[in-house]
Amino acid sequence: MSGNLVIAIGRQCGSSGKVIGQKLAERLGVKCYDKELLTLAAKNSGLSEELFQTHDERPTNSFLYSLVMDTYSVGLSGSGALDMPIDHKIFLAQFDTIKQLADQESCVIVGRCADYALAEYPNLISVFISAEEEDKIKSLKDLYQINDAKAKELMGKTDKKRSNYYNYYSSKKWGDVKSYDVCINRSSVGIENAASLLKAFAEAKMEWKKQN
Repeated sequence: MSGNLVIAIGRQCGSSGKVIGQKLAERLGVKCYDKELLTLAAKNSGLSEELFQTHDERPTNSFLYSLVMDTYSVGLSGSGALDMPIDHKIFLAQFDTIKQLADQESCVIVGRCADYALAEYPNLISVFISAEEEDKIKSLKDLYQINDAKAKELMGKTDKKRSNYYNYYSSKKWGDVKSYDVCINRSSVGIENAASLLKAFAEAKMEWKKQN
């Protein structure tokens, strides 16, 4: 366990949580990990990156599906490689990669229960980014070139997937203010100011820890 500063960001679909995380990382002079985490976890575990993409922030409760997908995990070392469902292997591989990153460097990590994986780390800051529905819909329409109906559908499915994943693997509740150090409604302050607020909070926490 290291003293590196790690900011773990949970986010609603369309809230610009990833963009805020990237801007925050730039201002802090550190890296931001989102999809990049999947590539690292695949490399570290020997599992196919396609499996990580398929299971990304998605709990799989079908034992049959997990059993079938296990045939693709031959790259996982150890005699007990087939002892657990593939979705659990994926989660544990990401869990280990998140902890390795936190031990190696200060960084920003978007999603994937990073706050749960690093719960014991002294310089962890857990964040949740939300936004008003109209702003989330506009962001999704601009990003994916879709209409209102498709944006609402994507938003609902993605948030359900993320909340199920977080609630399934962690001991906390996704989106509940009690689960995070900081909750920001992006619609109230904008993307740039949200990043600035989080940078100020991080600096305040590090200064406060020096004094206590």
